[in-house]
Amino acid sequence: MLKFFLFLIILGSFLNGDDKVEVYATSMDTKNNLVEANGEVVVIYQDYHLSAQKALYDRNSGELELFGNIRATKGDNIKLLGSYAKLNIAKKERTFKPFYMLEQESNVWLSGSDSFAKDEKVGIESGVMSGCDPIDPLWKMEFTSSDYNSDTMWLNLYNAKIYIYDIPVFYTPYFGYSLDTTRRTGLLPPMVGYSENEGLYYSQAIYIVGQNWWDLELKPQIRTNRGFGLYSTFRFVESNVSKGTLSAGYFKEKNSYFLENSLANKKHYGFNLNYNNSDVINQWFNTNLDGQSGLYADIHNMNDVDYINLSTNDTTQNVTAKLLYSRINLFYNNDDNYFGAYFKHYKDLTRDSNEETLQNLPALQYHRYLDTIFEDHLLYSLDIKNNNYYRSVGKSATQTDINIPITLQTSLFDEYMNISYKSNIYAQHTSFKGQEKVLTTDRYNSGYFARNYHTLSLSSQQTRAYDELTHVVDFGALYTVGGTETRAGYYEEQKDYCSIAGNQSKAICEFYNITDVEENLQLYFSQYIYDNLGKQIVYHRLAQSFSYEDVNGGAGELENELDYQIVDSINFYNNLFYNYDESAFSKIFNRISYRDNSFNIALSHMYKNSFIPSTVTVLQHTSYMTSSIEYKYNKHYSYNFKYNYDLERKLKKSIEIGFLYQKRCWDFGIRYAETNRPVLDELGQPDSIRDRYLYFTIRLKPIMSSDGGASGFAFRLPDASEGN
Repeated sequence: MLKFFLFLIILGSFLNGDDKVEVYATSMDTKNNLVEANGEVVVIYQDYHLSAQKALYDRNSGELELFGNIRATKGDNIKLLGSYAKLNIAKKERTFKPFYMLEQESNVWLSGSDSFAKDEKVGIESGVMSGCDPIDPLWKMEFTSSDYNSDTMWLNLYNAKIYIYDIPVFYTPYFGYSLDTTRRTGLLPPMVGYSENEGLYYSQAIYIVGQNWWDLELKPQIRTNRGFGLYSTFRFVESNVSKGTLSAGYFKEKNSYFLENSLANKKHYGFNLNYNNSDVINQWFNTNLDGQSGLYADIHNMNDVDYINLSTNDTTQNVTAKLLYSRINLFYNNDDNYFGAYFKHYKDLTRDSNEETLQNLPALQYHRYLDTIFEDHLLYSLDIKNNNYYRSVGKSATQTDINIPITLQTSLFDEYMNISYKSNIYAQHTSFKGQEKVLTTDRYNSGYFARNYHTLSLSSQQTRAYDELTHVVDFGALYTVGGTETRAGYYEEQKDYCSIAGNQSKAICEFYNITDVEENLQLYFSQYIYDNLGKQIVYHRLAQSFSYEDVNGGAGELENELDYQIVDSINFYNNLFYNYDESAFSKIFNRISYRDNSFNIALSHMYKNSFIPSTVTVLQHTSYMTSSIEYKYNKHYSYNFKYNYDLERKLKKSIEIGFLYQKRCWDFGIRYAETNRPVLDELGQPDSIRDRYLYFTIRLKPIMSSDGGASGFAFRLPDASEGN
């Protein structure tokens, strides 16, 4: 008997070379066709590496049996445990009793009474699965049977019950889960909620993977008292330079809910297309142009804002607006020239019809980049833009702008002072089309406007380095004065009327965007302080303008901007405007924030004074406060609080408070939220509803990912009016 014996079996007559089995043991005994190995038995078979106390190999049947304290590894991530195992080399079958498997990358373990595997398929009987510590797991999933594919790493559980400790909380006849990050078709975590007004809410997302370049997410939902709907998201990667997303949705109200809540629409629907291509010309037209081309599309459409409100049960995550903005941007760009085409479409959700909403379809632009002559002392560029303003009802126009700045520059006093003179040549032409909705005496005659004006600039930038800091100072002055101008047609006829501030909102002045060039002087000063690592500590800017016009002359508003990183964890930002005529501030914005390993605190306040007498619809003052606190007590507990308040209206805009408990294998959170949700009533008038929710979130890791894949329950509290 050898102290160490290497036993090598090659089944060459009916197996491939890949089915070679190597057995290592401290002792071996052979009797007839039965080989017995004992003591520190090690077996290597394909990508399995097994160890046991005893092994038996039957030459006739081709079966290898292992006994006692079996430990096995498959590849880099799979760990197996058992007390008995049998490998049928000829039939490529494997049996483990009892069965325990740990997938180390996902940290999921699976235990069963026994398992049988053939090729890549593994069947497990009567077991438990979890991502927690195997000793007293916080959550576990018991099942009557299971099958696992070792190639695709997909696990199926049947008749599964989820337990929190030993308390059953959920049953499902089937549960499928991937032990790797490969995209697969299946069900995503559901979302459940309850509202006294809308009833029980349930949404079950279905994820469909087609080819490797696209996937589809379907989110059917039901609100038992309100109605049902379906939202979907189609994602695709067209190439290495292009990708996009198409989202669409539909929701139908129950007649009782529609009438009781006086809604504008019984059906809510819409879509959004987002597409980005960073080399569109070469890709679409099979060219090989130098430079860069691009296409960006962001197209929205919906019949009312409830399409957004109903897309999810968590209304705090919705971004709603009264005006939908869709756009398509196309450009080509090289070292010298830029060509662009921009399509802009607006939809006002507060209107029943948008036939009078002005669109820009398209805007065309050519830009000649800044070039120099005379040793960089003379600079020039060219910009031409054509806007096609269109609407189906009312006046439309085509407007062309030409801008040619020519700059002469040099430096003085050994480059301590920079001086430049700029002559700006600007022209605009407008031609009109379409008819006004109502009869009017306004004259829309095509016309042109041209002018040149002059700017003289003096500036200096100084830098000084200290032991631990670097100080940069930048200051200068710009003097602007008008030159000659000429005008005809629309610009001559409406000059006096549309130049009056109160008339700029009139229909006839809608396309009159010419402002006088005032003789003015602008003074500015800015400074920066950096530490020796290049991190900005202080940014400070002052700007003051002076007008030399007879009517509106005098000092303009003084602007002061400060960004101060007080210490690594504390930042203060201030931006204010002071109006000399009113002897008051027109705008003050302050924000202070604190961030460290435990706290993230931000408090901001915005104050604006329009100096216009208050009316029912327009307030003279705006005073708005936002605040947020995030506190991480330790690696398990974190808390958050948000509060937004309108100080002028004495109205709470939104509030949110919650906590999250995180463990290695699960997260649990509770969040209370209030928010104002815009709606459209039966008269087509905008309105709002104050929503109040309790959100419960549970994430069983790793079967629910930490990036938002969580199951939850939302309870909507009774609606509250704005006065509450």
